[in-house]
Amino acid sequence: MFDDLRDLYQEVILDHGKHPRNFGKPEAFNRMARGENPLCGDKINIYLMIGPDGRVIEAHFDGRGCAISQASASLMTETLKGKTEAEAEALFGHFHDMCTKDDHEHTDHGPLDPEAVERLDVLAGVREFPMRVKCATLAWHTMHAALSGDEKTTTE
Repeated sequence: MFDDLRDLYQEVILDHGKHPRNFGKPEAFNRMARGENPLCGDKINIYLMIGPDGRVIEAHFDGRGCAISQASASLMTETLKGKTEAEAEALFGHFHDMCTKDDHEHTDHGPLDPEAVERLDVLAGVREFPMRVKCATLAWHTMHAALSGDEKTTTE
């Protein structure tokens, strides 16, 4: 079973890394942040359009980085659409814990969409490669900064 999960992890990383969804700077956005991982040189910009009801209408990214950072950003932008800011923050907490903690299922970050969690769980395999965790979480930290009104963040 572990080999099946590793294969799925690699397949998703390759697909989203080679064919990222929501890549490019959109014409309209009302939240934005720049993220950088100075250890490996990954750089990412997250662009969000938050509606009057507090829901993410659009989520896009651009920048350069390894397949893991690009795949994570691609999955994140797909997952965020339609979520409230609180739901986006809860997903950020879940994703960060999933990538950094063995016992992440028992951490409460608020209401989580089970379908979104299942979709993101494919990246849990990054936990097995500690040097790649910052690659996987860069987009998420940058999204968190955008929601918080910060325009720049690093993974240091």
